Amino acid sequence: MSNIVAFVNVTLDGVMQAPGRPDEDTRGDFKHGGWGAPYQAMASTGEVMASAGALLLGRRTYKDFYSVWPKRTNSPFSAYMDNIQKYVASRTLEDPLPWQNSTLLKGDAAETVAALKKNPGKDLIIMGSGELIQSLMKTNLIDKYVLLIHPLVLGTGRRLFPDGGAPASLRLLNSKTTDKGVVIATYGPAEPASN
Repeated sequence: MSNIVAFVNVTLDGVMQAPGRPDEDTRGDFKHGGWGAPYQAMASTGEVMASAGALLLGRRTYKDFYSVWPKRTNSPFSAYMDNIQKYVASRTLEDPLPWQNSTLLKGDAAETVAALKKNPGKDLIIMGSGELIQSLMKTNLIDKYVLLIHPLVLGTGRRLFPDGGAPASLRLLNSKTTDKGVVIATYGPAEPASN
């Protein structure tokens, strides 16, 4: 059985929207895109990516990543992103998906991901994909949350844990702080998840 790990950049006020680039996600007239780039926190999380057997992405994140990573030929992370298996939960995308090593998970995300999770293997890492994370929380499918908590308050934007979302009781498994003040906190369920 694989573990599902939500791997998310967030601000102190919980915003996860568009940490990488100004044009990444402007929904809701969001004007703070690229807020995470100056902190370079991803460089301190090699062990998370080393444990990844595959990425698990929602439609929006998949399309955004595909528009960026294959074009960044000077980045060693591009080859990693091209070569890793990518599972995409979507009700609107159609096969075949354009990016190599991509598999479409059709239908209800919780059902298709629960079936995928039963396969033995390394971790399934969710990057970004807030709506997917929120839908999987409702059925206790997430085994770990690796939160890169940036010392920044934006006051607006899409949040990882929105009002009215699924409740969760978590316990801290590990934490470290980067030299730029980003806290990398790993949480697991306080009680075993019932799947």
